[in-house]
Amino acid sequence: MILIPVMFKDKDFITSFIRIALPIALQSLFIASLGIVDTLMVGRLGDASIAAVGLANQIFFLLNFTLFGINSGAAIFTAQYWGAQDVRAIRKVMGVCLLLGLAACALFSVLALGFSRQALSFYSSDPLVIELGGEYLRIVGFSYLATTLTLCYTAILRSTGVIRLPVVLGIAALCVNTALNYVLIYGNFGFPRLGVPGAALATSIARILECLALLGYAYLSRSPAAARPREMVAFDFQYLKVYFHITFPVVINEIMWSLGTSFYSAIYAHVGTEAVAAYNVAVTILNLSTVLFVGISTACGILVGHAIGAGQPERAYQHARRSLILGAGLAVVVGLALFVGRDLALSVYSLSAGGMRAAHDILGVLAFAVVFRAFNPTIIVGILRSGGDTRFSAVLDVAAVWLVALPLAYLGAFVFELPIAGVVICVMAEGLFKLVIGLFRVASRKWINTLV
Repeated sequence: MILIPVMFKDKDFITSFIRIALPIALQSLFIASLGIVDTLMVGRLGDASIAAVGLANQIFFLLNFTLFGINSGAAIFTAQYWGAQDVRAIRKVMGVCLLLGLAACALFSVLALGFSRQALSFYSSDPLVIELGGEYLRIVGFSYLATTLTLCYTAILRSTGVIRLPVVLGIAALCVNTALNYVLIYGNFGFPRLGVPGAALATSIARILECLALLGYAYLSRSPAAARPREMVAFDFQYLKVYFHITFPVVINEIMWSLGTSFYSAIYAHVGTEAVAAYNVAVTILNLSTVLFVGISTACGILVGHAIGAGQPERAYQHARRSLILGAGLAVVVGLALFVGRDLALSVYSLSAGGMRAAHDILGVLAFAVVFRAFNPTIIVGILRSGGDTRFSAVLDVAAVWLVALPLAYLGAFVFELPIAGVVICVMAEGLFKLVIGLFRVASRKWINTLV
């Protein structure tokens, strides 16, 4: 408790934290808010449409977290190199990051464009859901390259202190997405009524425009991310060995975690299409409620990385502690507000009666999961990874999904035949497992490693 007044007396920490966390939280707020708009717009087409778009986006979810792992690994080095003011090294990191990202992009683009029905049949046996989801996936797959470039350059820019511009461009792209949804889904202003494919087309256009604008800024402003091809490939075998020693566990971590989390959707789909639609609605509202924690996690990771790169391990540890304290206070407030206000939040949706009841129950359960949203990303991404403790964080993250949550969720859905809210409670065991072990690891300080 003594740390709280001391924390607010540290003006450098507060100023830096707010400067980084608030723009990122604002971007996340727009993403979550417009996610609600997307769900509302598609939701007017019926539960099957909500389920189809939600399940189709599981392919993007897998790509997104594979790229997140690649970019997070790059960001570990970038933040520490920026603390040491080594721009040449940052551009070498970019080169490896892009090569890995493009390889992942190629794999998922082939899956989305050529095998969409086969991919969706893993999640659902509902023919209508597979048909609608396949149409969505075959269109949105064309935007995967733009997403890959955007995420890589955004990660590098954020780690070098360029926070606001990627946020502004992301918000603009999401506004374009929403406007195009209104036009293309329902055929407003003389455009054809495309339904679910219209939502996919709107998403693709918005992502491509965002990518072009971000690349234009990066190179016209001569930012640290404005790397020429020869600068990006100026690495040797010894450099790659060090790089992969740290980043490989992060990439495997995100692939295995996202794959396991994607299996949750397959388990939810076993409960029924109505249950999948209800879960997608409830999670969208949860994402809106927890945007501040995205900013806290990212800001913590950048500040911790900068402090370690500058040779200040004690300051890095204090940044970690203070970030967790901020998250804990906010978690109590947000969790209570979500639990009390869930009926109001759900009142704007057009779910079936059964879907609305299920969404109400799920949201009541997820209100208690806010504490995991507050702590676990900050512990794993913001603290352990930024300190170079990538192997421990990978084992913790993957074990929580594959050894704890998935077996419990399977038993809940297939053996005990629990309702969807009960299966979600089983999945929440993942968060509790990571929280307890993660806090002990942070307190040990074994995660503080100088990499540059």
